[in-house]
Amino acid sequence: MLSSGNFGIVLETKPLCDLSIIIVNYNTADMLVRCLHSIYSQPGNNPEVIVVDNASQDNSLEVTKATFPWVKVIANKQNLGFSRANNQAIEISNGKYIYFLNPDTELKEGAFDAIIEFMESNPEVGLAGTRIVNPDGSPQSSVERRYPGERHSKDKLSGLKGDIAWVLGASMIARRFVLRNIGGFDERFFIYGEDLDLCLSVRKSGWTIAYIPNAVVVHWGGASERDTLPVEMWKKKFEAEFLFYEKHYSRKTIRAIRQANIIHALWRIFTLNLTLPFCKGKETSLKKLERYRLILTTYRERKI
Repeated sequence: MLSSGNFGIVLETKPLCDLSIIIVNYNTADMLVRCLHSIYSQPGNNPEVIVVDNASQDNSLEVTKATFPWVKVIANKQNLGFSRANNQAIEISNGKYIYFLNPDTELKEGAFDAIIEFMESNPEVGLAGTRIVNPDGSPQSSVERRYPGERHSKDKLSGLKGDIAWVLGASMIARRFVLRNIGGFDERFFIYGEDLDLCLSVRKSGWTIAYIPNAVVVHWGGASERDTLPVEMWKKKFEAEFLFYEKHYSRKTIRAIRQANIIHALWRIFTLNLTLPFCKGKETSLKKLERYRLILTTYRERKI
């Protein structure tokens, strides 16, 4: 089978194992250790595990190599971003299925058996997400039925298979040949937005996105960005959102999305300013106000 995209033109050979796990790490040594221990503890499986370290400044590399010699390590000299790092690992992976897993996660028992059994039993599924829970066991939102801005561009996305739009990238499995046929991750997405973009690319190539409820993963969330100021993190998310729009929507649709966001931001800024003097928890309201002001500035500066 031929594949193109980020991988060039290659002849797809027979996989050497059932499952390859790819973990992209950036300064999360403490959580990475817990994640790898949970992988090692899974019964009845011997997956290939690849850790891509994006130039961490902590002891991630040393701990991984010393404690988990069975892990393949790619040590980047600079932070190449989430998408490019994943593509590096896909290129050297040998699994029939590729499982993308965040380092700030912990697998519950039986997760591997559940995801492989599901993919084997559902040949129409190109990519699937798992059940993700918070550390206290409460459910974490991991499945979305719509794409950002989709209501402004229904015709553009009509005809796609399945009713799941995208799943959270912290824990998702895909068929190896599907990934290679679409060229893997779009490396323009440095951080944020890469999961919904990948899912849409999979659906556009004729596959469905699915959810595996009996594969449970605990997710702490935001570990690699814990030292990033909220406003800087919001900027990154807005940039990724715009990149998604520019890639998948028409200029007319993007203008409609821009206008809707500007109006909504203006209204929220007005109401927050109005109610702020009467709020007991002013800190939360001030953070919201800062976020909507950033949205307003971002969308006003965009020339469509």
